[in-house]
Amino acid sequence: MARPTLSRLRRGRARGTAGEVAERTEPRISELSFEGLTWVHADRPGNLEVAYLAERYGFHELDIEDVLSKRQRPKIDEYPDYLFVVLHFPVYDKSIQRLNAAEADIFLGQDFLITLPNVELLPVTHLFRRCEDDEALRRDLFSQGSGYLLYHVLDDLFDYCFPILDKIGTKLDAIESAIFEERSEDVVRDISNAKQEIIAYRKIIKPERSTLRLLERSTERFLPEELELYFDDIVDASERVWDLLDNYKEVIEGLESTNESFISHNQQYRLQLLTVVTVILLPLTLLASVFGMNVRVPGEGEIAPFWAILGIMVVLGGGLLALFRWRRWL
Repeated sequence: MARPTLSRLRRGRARGTAGEVAERTEPRISELSFEGLTWVHADRPGNLEVAYLAERYGFHELDIEDVLSKRQRPKIDEYPDYLFVVLHFPVYDKSIQRLNAAEADIFLGQDFLITLPNVELLPVTHLFRRCEDDEALRRDLFSQGSGYLLYHVLDDLFDYCFPILDKIGTKLDAIESAIFEERSEDVVRDISNAKQEIIAYRKIIKPERSTLRLLERSTERFLPEELELYFDDIVDASERVWDLLDNYKEVIEGLESTNESFISHNQQYRLQLLTVVTVILLPLTLLASVFGMNVRVPGEGEIAPFWAILGIMVVLGGGLLALFRWRRWL
């Protein structure tokens, strides 16, 4: 068996005389080869990296434009010698504290796999490093062809999707507990954040489902015959992700409706309480207004009528309060 050829092209930045970082003149690319198959990986590829790969492999200029563009929809472009694949995966953007879509541009040929994510995708980085450090793993993944290596890259990426879904599920459980602990006003923002994450996740996965089904058929020429069913597992993983998102969408809508019902009920109770207080005070205010007019009234100047009027007011207020309690309006 031929010895593996390991060559990693890590280019440092050239520095100016004043210690300032000068413009790069060489591409920053990581490369790993074994038994005629080469895996090239570059995070956040720029003009230098893309130009180097285009010159080396002869990629179509439209694919090069797609790699350099900020956002492309998931798609597959088929050529006689290679496939160009664009896929999206969820990542948490700490700068805006939101779930965002990371784009992975992939070139697949008979003797090469090129992965070019626009942000670092940890599953790809970890798998690349493991292949560097573990010769047995490298032999297992590289000896089955470029399609089999791509399958493992995508498999790790979709496995990375499920912990994000688990975190969303944990948030939904916490929201449900908060609602029934009568903290409905406090969870409105939590519901909004969870709903935004679910919507963002659905926007990432929905257009990708059809692309993965097409990828399953397109990669057959890069896979041994006995491994052609492997990409069906990737399609199944995307469908499980979509099913969970559908479930979470129904849950968050149900929680939002329940929370709004609790808030509406509490508001109605407050309005009902204020209405009862107003109704009790209304006849008392009328009685006080009548005897507070600037005209002569019976018993004026005497103390006994005052206590009589006060007693009538107490009995009237108490009677109205007892009536409302008996009718269960309070």
